[in-house]
Amino acid sequence: MVSQELLEILRCPACVRETEGLLEHYKETWLICQDCGRKYPIREDIPVMLIDEGSKWQETAKDALPVPPPDK
Repeated sequence: MVSQELLEILRCPACVRETEGLLEHYKETWLICQDCGRKYPIREDIPVMLIDEGSKWQETAKDALPVPPPDK
């Protein structure tokens, strides 16, 4: 489980310079940017905060996200 302290400081790396880049913690396995809609998976309790990874899931509906996220 990702610590609450870490969740409070994480921001979307694609948006943080122009907006707040706030993230929604979804089903303990995803972080969803409230500005751009990129979706970052959490694998083995580690958020994968790579822009390319978040972009892969950007067009996927929130309720269609696989739980747990696929390995790659």
